[in-house]
Amino acid sequence: CVPGKHYLLDASERLLEVVELIRREQYFVIHAARQSGKTTLLLDLRKTLEAEGKHRALYCSLESLQGVTDPKDGLPAIVRCLIDALCIWPDVARNDLAADLDFADFTNVLKTMLRRLCAALDKPLVLLLDEVDCLSEGTLVTFLRQLRDGFVNRAGGSPFPSSVALVGMRNIRDYKAQIRPGGATLGSASPFNIASESLTLKNFTEAEVGALYAQHTADTGQVFPPEALARAFHWSQGQPWLVNALAREVVDKMLGMDYAKPVDAPMFDAAAERLILRRDTHIDSLVERLREERVRRIVEPVILGNEPDVDLMSDDARYVVDLGLLRTDRKRWEAANPIYREVMIRALSFTTQESLSPGLVNRWIADGRLDMNGLLRGFQVFWRENADVWVEKYDYREAAPHLILMAFLQRVVNGGAHIDREFALGRKRLDLCVQMGPHRYPVELKLRQSAKTEAEGLEQLGEYMDACGAKEGWLVIFDRRPRRPWSRRIFWRTVKSGPRTIHVVGA
Repeated sequence: CVPGKHYLLDASERLLEVVELIRREQYFVIHAARQSGKTTLLLDLRKTLEAEGKHRALYCSLESLQGVTDPKDGLPAIVRCLIDALCIWPDVARNDLAADLDFADFTNVLKTMLRRLCAALDKPLVLLLDEVDCLSEGTLVTFLRQLRDGFVNRAGGSPFPSSVALVGMRNIRDYKAQIRPGGATLGSASPFNIASESLTLKNFTEAEVGALYAQHTADTGQVFPPEALARAFHWSQGQPWLVNALAREVVDKMLGMDYAKPVDAPMFDAAAERLILRRDTHIDSLVERLREERVRRIVEPVILGNEPDVDLMSDDARYVVDLGLLRTDRKRWEAANPIYREVMIRALSFTTQESLSPGLVNRWIADGRLDMNGLLRGFQVFWRENADVWVEKYDYREAAPHLILMAFLQRVVNGGAHIDREFALGRKRLDLCVQMGPHRYPVELKLRQSAKTEAEGLEQLGEYMDACGAKEGWLVIFDRRPRRPWSRRIFWRTVKSGPRTIHVVGA
């Protein structure tokens, strides 16, 4: 984001601790998910520090170092990035700083360059290093060791940056996974003992989303009514990139930048669906992470409504949260926001959906209604014929039955209905509600765990039906016991309970 060109919230107010850390001359980490405002914060912070006149603040991105693992190449490249970044200061002689630097001395070249720079400045240097987690292996270790060496020797009067911010998607503790396998040690003088604090950027609150959109209203007169703001926050949960992308989709694309046209809540629902289908680069980069085994170990049980068998303080747990895929701040594992939840499910089932026969499209839809009985009977036939072959194609094998059914359902409705999904954590189920116009079709998916599975499912689905305002529901139970004959797995029973009708569908 560029001040003056984009609507911005004051980034420094989102991370007030930074100012105090700089005052105390500390080295610290700022980590947050992609597209959450880290770079905007750093640029705003640089401008603020320079304007106050007490520090010189230098911003430098290390993104170009991605994949440069040999420190003999990596450290000289880092130094060159820093020298290039100095172009914003015409009073600093970059050529003099680089003169006779021994780039072959890769274990000291960064430290030497920073000492020269600090000695040449008339004020303390605050170094803002972005995309630090692009560094890995030997380059990262050598980089951190030189920073730590310079930091420790500041006490003896050696010039070195007053404060350093290491900024990226990951906490510095988690960089160890980019360096060493298993329990290999880096020695007692670990380069990771450098940061006094680790801070993170939180998502916008609903009030902050309103304040951001209000800037557009002030400029154009186009109002975002409260119900539209509520939908924007529902879909984004304040994730900064999504907050902006939703508004851009509504204002620029759907309304054609005609500021005289009114904005309403359903537009944000439509905008969310567009983002999900389009899978912009930011979203696509998250989807790629779903293929990683450490991510699958946590995401798969969440899809199934189970508690991941992982310590919340483990590297894998922190990694998935830092990616921004899942959140745990409400005392449970859940998708970070409804858009990411939908993207995860559709991404994992997309290949299956596209491989299914085009003849399924709208097959059980007539007069604005969905024949859910016909659809699920059709799925039973498909599942019996294809289950083993299709499940083998999935990395998420335990969740494969759920994902395949959702691909089947998505193929049938083909964008003609909205599917709302809910991961019922701890209750071993996945709920979904198909909404087609005024009609709602609640479906609960469960894996057979024991003889109690059906009874539990009937009770849970009844509660979900009440929440959806529906009188008819479908409980799909997948029986994956290896020696269970298909004649026992495939069944259909209809159960009535008061005003409710529930169809129990065996698969």
